[in-house]
Amino acid sequence: MDLLDWHRDRLSARRLSVLVKHLPRDSALNRELHGEGADWSVTDHLLAAAVDHLAAANWMFACVNSDEGDQPEAPTPVPRPEYREGDDGETDGGEPDAPETAAGPRPPDASNGRPALSPSQLAHFFG
Repeated sequence: MDLLDWHRDRLSARRLSVLVKHLPRDSALNRELHGEGADWSVTDHLLAAAVDHLAAANWMFACVNSDEGDQPEAPTPVPRPEYREGDDGETDGGEPDAPETAAGPRPPDASNGRPALSPSQLAHFFG
């Protein structure tokens, strides 16, 4: 397909828009717009989240069942692709923007730079 056909009025703007929107995930345009994130599908993100949650659950179990001085180190999350500012409400690292509370944005946790969770949020997560 020749893109000059759009300037020659042989290709409509609507058809060009449809062709661009339905480019494969590994296309040069998607790689330019989304960087490494173009290679990650929803399944890849869900699998990384499942691995992170399993590692956190195992770590919590080990912390509860170990002596005070023999605490294991917290697990490191699976590396995610870098996202550029403005990609689907996410910033670098693929993490959604931190939610704000009435007092403003939550301060990051000192151990991993992520927002600190409140006790009510932890209770809601674990049911």
